[in-house]
Amino acid sequence: MTPSAPEISAPTDAPADDAATSTFADLNLPESLLRAIEMLGFTTPSAIQEQAIPALLAGRDITGVAQTGTGKTAAFGLPLLASIDPAVRQVQAVVLTPTRELAMQVAEAIESFATQLPGLGVLAVYGGSPFLPQQRALQRGAQVVVGTPGRVIDHLERHTLRLDDVKFLVLDEADEMLRMGFAEDVDKIFAAAPVERQVALFSATMPPAIRAVAANHLRSPVEIAVTRQSSTVTSVRQTYAVVPYRHKAGALARVLAVSDADAAIVFVRTRGAAEEVGSALVERGISAAYISGDVAQAEREKIVERLRSGALNVLVATDVAARGLDVDRVGLVVNFDVPTEPEGYVHRIGRTGRAGRTGEALTFVTPNEQGRLRSIERITRQKLQEVAIPSPAAVSEHRVLQLLSRVAERTQAGRLDLYREAVAVFLAQNPGTDPIDLVAVISALAVGDDGPVARPTGDDLDDALSRAHLTPEHDDRAGRSGGQGARADRSPNRRPATGTRYRLAVGHTHGAQAGAIVGALTNEGGLVGKDLGKIDIFPSFSLVEIPGGLTPDAFDRISRARVAGRPLRIRLDDGPPERGAHHASARPSGPGTHRSADRHPSDARTADRRPSTERPGRFHANPR
Repeated sequence: MTPSAPEISAPTDAPADDAATSTFADLNLPESLLRAIEMLGFTTPSAIQEQAIPALLAGRDITGVAQTGTGKTAAFGLPLLASIDPAVRQVQAVVLTPTRELAMQVAEAIESFATQLPGLGVLAVYGGSPFLPQQRALQRGAQVVVGTPGRVIDHLERHTLRLDDVKFLVLDEADEMLRMGFAEDVDKIFAAAPVERQVALFSATMPPAIRAVAANHLRSPVEIAVTRQSSTVTSVRQTYAVVPYRHKAGALARVLAVSDADAAIVFVRTRGAAEEVGSALVERGISAAYISGDVAQAEREKIVERLRSGALNVLVATDVAARGLDVDRVGLVVNFDVPTEPEGYVHRIGRTGRAGRTGEALTFVTPNEQGRLRSIERITRQKLQEVAIPSPAAVSEHRVLQLLSRVAERTQAGRLDLYREAVAVFLAQNPGTDPIDLVAVISALAVGDDGPVARPTGDDLDDALSRAHLTPEHDDRAGRSGGQGARADRSPNRRPATGTRYRLAVGHTHGAQAGAIVGALTNEGGLVGKDLGKIDIFPSFSLVEIPGGLTPDAFDRISRARVAGRPLRIRLDDGPPERGAHHASARPSGPGTHRSADRHPSDARTADRRPSTERPGRFHANPR
């Protein structure tokens, strides 16, 4: 069984259950939580939410027997938040999940529900990630901890986590947790919590082992059981491609390059992946932006409106951030990461094929994710068709055909005498030139094909993009390896950056990353990746070089933009670079040069870059 992703049922999706006739306003939730739910665009609770929320608000323990995709996270997350006192800077609720992916998703969902609760902190703790940042977040006073049992035990044993003030405990996917051997850890965690606490246990099945856990840790629980909705999606052509992890970034760029869809949504599993993949597309000149739990609600609405109006063509999003997203012009959905549960897949691909239109959904599947693919096919009752990722040659062919399709229109528009004369002079000076060869060369130059010597191979560029824009925490191997350190720039050929240098009021102690800075500068300043030079990230500020400078209007917009929750407050820099900076060049460069990324292992990697060229097509900007 795969872990479930956080979900609230939405009117635009398949109905959760005929019995769910009430609204969230009927469930006696606090006004602050109702406002947050309304901002997320939901009014109707699912069956599990309709039954579990009132019981938990009344202080009862519950056992919830429900399959994945029935909305369990909101069923316990909303009552959990209702029990928290934001003024008390101690851990007051703990949610245990069997996997790190589910811990991250549940934490992000609870954060999205808590947007109207100032001062409330939610922290995900799990293995395979640095211990110290989690310890510091606990010291700052996070009130809700979502974690895997092993890492929670680590914190308890090191006395970095205390459960003295805990009043709400949740076991999510309890059967999976016991199957993975966490029974003893669960007992230890419950033993460390106060005797007087409220417990919610959710499980897809209720075998004797789970009933024994409930008997040991719950008091007279209310038993709730709902059935999983079955869903079919018939208006969407569903395909998949087997793509090794390190080739995903290059594969995505080429898929977007040959797509004829008006707009596309790219779904990723975590907030970090949303930022990195979105920034990778922006740096390659693609009209893209990302939304996640880290992006303020007002900014999310602004980005979605740009997508709806046609000012934006590609949106990278996490599942929670995209709940309720309804944009008719979206013709393509790409699952960059396979959803952790099948019903999440149904929600994702439902973002296309809307308003009576047809759409296309493509899922990237790594070689070890075939089991998840089969689960998706069972839920959708459709066989997904395997397709091949476009090759660099296919991208060039697509671009040329797009270019040639405009010949008749351009001929009719007239004013071609200048070009006819230039071609005639060239042919006169080069009498041996075949006109077809001349057209072929001009077409190749127009689509950015400078020839085999200047172009790195597709695999080389895939590796470079993967190192530059994806982090170990997004790799299914990271949980086993613990990630790698950032790679320092050792290239002796790195070109020095020149241009006007600006100072930004965010640094790595605030959580600023190069990708987020690039995204803010391009989205607000009207820039593209090639307009930016070197970025130096210091503890409390960052320096960025912009060779062409900024207009007053762009300067003002960028100054108000936010990264890691802080305004950039951009200004001209008048001091020398300081030691201890973390470097990241946003400027594309030729083969053999590198982006330095001496940052945390979860930050961007070094990568080769090639110059942007003219980019015909809707999403197309040097995708190879």
